[in-house]
Amino acid sequence: MLEVEKPIVLKAVANSFQANRIVIENVTENADEDDSEDANENVGGRQKNNKLVFLNKYYVCETGIAKNFKRVKNSCKSVREIDLNKAIKWVKSQIKITLAKKQEEAVKKSLKEKVLIITGGPGTGKTTIINAIIKILKKAKAKILLAAPTGRAAKRMSEATWTRAQTIHRMLDYSIKEAGFKKNDKNQLKCDVLIIDEASMIDTILMHHLLKAVPKEVTLIFVGDVNQLPSVGPGNVLNDLIKSNTFSVVELDTIFRQARKSLIIINADRINKGMFPVVANDNRKGDFYFVQKQEPEAVLKTIMDLVKIRIPSKFNVDPIDDIQVLTPMHKGIVGAFNLNQELQKILNPNTIKIQRGNREFKISDKVMQIRNNYDKHIYNGDIGRIVDINFIDQKVQINFDERDVEYDFSSLDEIVHAYAVSIHKSQGSEYPIVIIPVVTQHYILLQRNLIYTAVTRGKKLVVLVGTKKALAMAINTVKSFKRHTRLWHRLKQS
Repeated sequence: MLEVEKPIVLKAVANSFQANRIVIENVTENADEDDSEDANENVGGRQKNNKLVFLNKYYVCETGIAKNFKRVKNSCKSVREIDLNKAIKWVKSQIKITLAKKQEEAVKKSLKEKVLIITGGPGTGKTTIINAIIKILKKAKAKILLAAPTGRAAKRMSEATWTRAQTIHRMLDYSIKEAGFKKNDKNQLKCDVLIIDEASMIDTILMHHLLKAVPKEVTLIFVGDVNQLPSVGPGNVLNDLIKSNTFSVVELDTIFRQARKSLIIINADRINKGMFPVVANDNRKGDFYFVQKQEPEAVLKTIMDLVKIRIPSKFNVDPIDDIQVLTPMHKGIVGAFNLNQELQKILNPNTIKIQRGNREFKISDKVMQIRNNYDKHIYNGDIGRIVDINFIDQKVQINFDERDVEYDFSSLDEIVHAYAVSIHKSQGSEYPIVIIPVVTQHYILLQRNLIYTAVTRGKKLVVLVGTKKALAMAINTVKSFKRHTRLWHRLKQS
């Protein structure tokens, strides 16, 4: 790390402040209210006197989020009052499922509170709760909107609830021409209830725009898993909402009997609790395996063999569509870049190709969009397949979920290969089969919530390849990279 003299730093801060690029906030508060490790504490007492520096846009977003949550919380619900006990009795008869105590609590609170957070891991019944809430609200003639941060998450939400769900970006109707969302504080969404799934993926900026666009009478229900990685974008929003102790929270911690048949779900829970996973290697049955290999070169070779031969032959699956390699890092022998090059060699022999920088795109390649393209309605993390390369028109055609999208050759920097993707990029997605390299060379990123997030992406099969030492490092590392936010405090004070 380059050390910079204090006068230079102070001058840079002063110049940025004058240019309105940053905000300097004076904070004096009790030490036990702030968990910042870098704060200057007065040894003689319990007061901290700090000057906190924010990029202006993040300061505006944090204060805006707090203001709009207060606006919603302090307003009456537009949904008519519902008899909670009658509603529970009725919905049980409709869904033909006995609700557990925590599930019943979540349904009741969704009908009573203005803002509710439901958090829990896989197999804890989040989808059952959402379905029960939707049935009751539809019966009450409430207008409901469902949304999620990514296209894949929205599609899964639609399939699970039989109700239309959309991405938050599409719901807010981003306009290229206006360089902003058409749905905002002057043109708000028309709904009584808004249910957001995969809420851990929402960053500070998106949450700010979302809350500006909701009417004050709305009921907000956020569903997610706080133990997953925080959003790719800035902030740690879901965690801050819970940490503020401002909102009603239902934490689902019971894995249901049917889900307990899956080692994926059992092991996700074990990893989250700091325990080593149970593997199926001994009896050759199950949906969770650990192949021990010491060196990264051996891990790479094993992954190639698993993807091309062993898994497709045993489980009768398509190696490109059904298998997803998830890796902690981009660099290294088992990083995303090298894995993609090697997997492309063995999975896609097509000779029609175009070179862009250090990447070679071929027809049939599996690719991922890496930034939001509002004009094309394709968003960061969307995965598709190249179906055509037209050298005359200089265009590439990519199929995303049965929709063909054209890219100019000049815009191919928006996509990367997706035979292997980073675990961060996999958030909000599910795959039939997941393979995860776990090596000590990735030690800088090995942490519990990273492995937990990767494991919970798999639906039918999860295979870890690497060393027990690396896996133990990850499971035992619970202190994630700190994200310096003040959102939780602003919510608490609002």
